[in-house]
Amino acid sequence: MNEALPDVPEVRVVGLPQLTSGFDLVERLDLSMHLKVHGPLEAVGGEQLAQLSEQISLKGRGGAGFPFHKKLRSVAEAAIRRGVRPVVVVNGSEDEPACRKDTVLINRAPHLILDGALLVAEALGARTLVIGVTRASTEQSMEQALAERGLSDRRGAPLRARVQRNPVRMVTGAAASLVRSIDGGPAIPPGRKTSASQSGVGGAPTLLSNAETFAQLAIAARIGPERYRNTGLYDEPGTVMLTVSGAVSRPMVVEVPTGVPLRYVLQLAGAPPVPQGVLTGGYHGKWIDAATVDTAVVSRNSLDAVGGALGAGAILPISQETCPLGESLQVAKWLAEESAGQCGPCYLGLPAAARGLEDIINGGGPAALEALKQVAKGVKRRGACSHPDGSAMFLESTVKAFTDDLAAHVLGTGCGRPVEGVLPLFEGGRAPTGIPGGGNEPEAGASRQKIFVDWTLCRGHGLCADILPEVFELGADGFPTVAQAKVPQYAEAKALRAVRRCPALALRIEEDSRSGGSGRNNLPVLSQGRGRRALGR
Repeated sequence: MNEALPDVPEVRVVGLPQLTSGFDLVERLDLSMHLKVHGPLEAVGGEQLAQLSEQISLKGRGGAGFPFHKKLRSVAEAAIRRGVRPVVVVNGSEDEPACRKDTVLINRAPHLILDGALLVAEALGARTLVIGVTRASTEQSMEQALAERGLSDRRGAPLRARVQRNPVRMVTGAAASLVRSIDGGPAIPPGRKTSASQSGVGGAPTLLSNAETFAQLAIAARIGPERYRNTGLYDEPGTVMLTVSGAVSRPMVVEVPTGVPLRYVLQLAGAPPVPQGVLTGGYHGKWIDAATVDTAVVSRNSLDAVGGALGAGAILPISQETCPLGESLQVAKWLAEESAGQCGPCYLGLPAAARGLEDIINGGGPAALEALKQVAKGVKRRGACSHPDGSAMFLESTVKAFTDDLAAHVLGTGCGRPVEGVLPLFEGGRAPTGIPGGGNEPEAGASRQKIFVDWTLCRGHGLCADILPEVFELGADGFPTVAQAKVPQYAEAKALRAVRRCPALALRIEEDSRSGGSGRNNLPVLSQGRGRRALGR
C-alpha cells in the first residue's frame, strides 16, 4: 500500500543512452569515469550557448517547460543592464513521491549536471553556483562531485559553489522557494510573484533550471545540435527521463527518445495490459484513459494533445481492480498536507477539495460533486506558487477521466472496488507539516498542548480558523465549532500565532498533562486576563 520509491530505483534505457551513458559500467560516475565516458567539454560563449539551446528546442525539464534559450538571454540582458554578476542555480529538489529521475541523475551522473551548470556560469560570467537538493543521498553525491572538481564556497574563489539542502516538501521545488532558502529564509514561496531571471539570489539575475535540463545541455554541447537532433522527434529532439511507478511490477527510471509510444514504456515496466487509467506528469499532472494510452507518444506536445501532461516526467498506471477515485483521494490528501500554510486558497481550499472528493466517494451525490468543482475552481491562480493550481488540475482531471466510477459513486452505491494504494506516497505517510523552516523538518508527534476558546470573549472574527485550520472550523453562525482541542505538535507555532492575533483575546493554550511529553520546546502556558492581553500586543 503506497510503497515509497527508493532514491535510486532500477534504471533502463530505450535506444542509445545519452544521459545514462556509463550506467552499465559503474553505480556512480566520478570525475575520472565521467571524462572517460563523455570526454572533455570546451567552454561556449553566451550567444552560442543560447543558439545551441534554441536549435535543440531545449525546454525546462522540471514541469513548466520554459524555453531555456529565452531564460539564458533574459538573465544575460538583466545582468548587463544592471551591471551585476548573475547567479546560476541547479534545482535538484525532487519532492514528489512519484518522481526520481533527477535524483537518479544527481546520484549517478552528478558531473553531467555540473558540466551544464558550469557552461552556463562561464558563459554568463557568474561567480556563484548553488545546487538545491532535499535528500541526503543527493546532497552527499553533489558535495562529493564539487570536491572532485576542486570547487568550494571559499571566499575569493573564482567560482563559489555549494549545495543547499532543504526539507522534503512539495513547495520546496518552486523556484521562488529555492531562491528564498538560498538567501537564508524558509524554503517556501515569498507570497509575491517574482522572476528569478530579473531578481533572484541576493537580488541578482539568476538562471535557475532543473537538474536534467543542465545535463541535456551538456550532452548537446558535446555532440552538437545536428547529432542531438538525430534522436527523437523533429520538434522535440533528444531523450526524456521518466519515472514509471504505480501499478507496475518493475518501478523504474527510464531514458527514452521522444516519440516512443507510451504503451511501450508501460510494458517495459510491467504495467497492466489494459490499465484503467494512467496519471501523466506526476501529482500536478493529468489522468488519461486506457484508449488514449494507445495513441499517445512520449513528448510534451503529444501528451498535451490527448489531455495528459509530461510535467515532471512521472508516469503512473493503475489497474482495473482498484477504485480510481479512492486512489486519487489519497493523493489529494497528501497535496493538501503539502501546503506551505500561508495562502488561504491553498491551506484552506485544498483540504476542502480533498473532503469534497471524499464526500463524493461516500455517496454525497450531485451536491458533493458540484461543491468539489467549485472549490477546485476557487483555488486556481490565487496562490503564491503553482501548488494550488497543480493540485486543482489533478482533481479536475480525476473527475473528468473516470466518469463511470464517478457516476457509480454520485448516483449509486459506489464502484465496489477497493483502494489498493498503488500510487506511491512517502513511506509511513506523513502528517501535515505546516510552514517548513529553512533547513530542518518540522516536528511531528503526539499532541503536547490544548487550545481553548473563551466564549465570554469570542466575537466570531474567524481569524483562528484562518491561521489554524487543522484545529478550527467555523460553523454556520461564524463561530468556531469546538471549544477546546489538542494542538498537533507540528502546528504549535501556528497555535501560538492564533492566540497572539485573536482580536478578542479569546484563545489560550495550556499544557496537555496527558500527553506524556517531555516538555521540550513547549509553547508558553498562557493565563487569562492581563497575561494574555500583554502577549497579544
